[in-house]
Amino acid sequence: MKTVKSSFKVNGNGLMFNAPVELEIKPSDKKGIRFYINDSVIAADVNNVVSSEHCVIIADIENGAKNKVALIEHFMASCAICDIDALDVYINSLGFEMPIFDGSASVWVKKFSEIGIVGDVEPTKQLNEPVYFIKDNSSIILLPSDNKTTITYCVNFKHPDLNNRWVNLDLDKNLNEIIEARTFGYLKDLEKFQAMGYSKGVTIDNTVGLTDDGYTVPLRSDYEPAKHKILDIIGDLYLSGYNPLKIKSNIIVKEAGHGYHCQVSKMLKQMLDK
Repeated sequence: MKTVKSSFKVNGNGLMFNAPVELEIKPSDKKGIRFYINDSVIAADVNNVVSSEHCVIIADIENGAKNKVALIEHFMASCAICDIDALDVYINSLGFEMPIFDGSASVWVKKFSEIGIVGDVEPTKQLNEPVYFIKDNSSIILLPSDNKTTITYCVNFKHPDLNNRWVNLDLDKNLNEIIEARTFGYLKDLEKFQAMGYSKGVTIDNTVGLTDDGYTVPLRSDYEPAKHKILDIIGDLYLSGYNPLKIKSNIIVKEAGHGYHCQVSKMLKQMLDK
């Protein structure tokens, strides 16, 4: 079990609703990542997911989902990357959305590194049988492996760089490119989403906008938006209670999103909880 050495505070604004949020992150001697908001304690568990349409939102389902925490995927991915599995997150503000920072996991990973991480390394988990999810044009497959986790992800966007584009995570070579990959969206859709009440916190500093033939900002690495999908699935699969980067498997994904990620997270949880 691993946690942070000491408590620390952060603040920022959310991507979807742009509400300011203040957080205090505290070490824990109890396994699991928990969010404390108002009078609720919400475990970072896929069974607590109440929405995955625009971002992942968890809620205190047993209490009628009166309290929620939104946009947890980048934070969860950062915990997985830093191998943190015991943490208490106190939300001390009216905002209930995790701060977007620069749109990637970079700020969280650097903060965890600065504060320090303590505890024993958990052994890797063996995947004894494949996990398959196939629906329409989307598929997610986890294949048992004797080596470190790999993730291969295909996106198929209406964009010259991202049409049938495959990218991969190799933990020994390009993990930092995944950590730094920012969230993204079609620039032409931004006004529509904002009229619907979403994407209010989008800025040029936290989002890569996709134009008809390019991007609104320089990319940090080749095909950065596709690499951000790898970051998303790391965070979403960690909601299974098992760090996907510590499960010996080859993960292959084609044209998926948070909803399908979370469905596979439930399948993974059921399999590994046995």
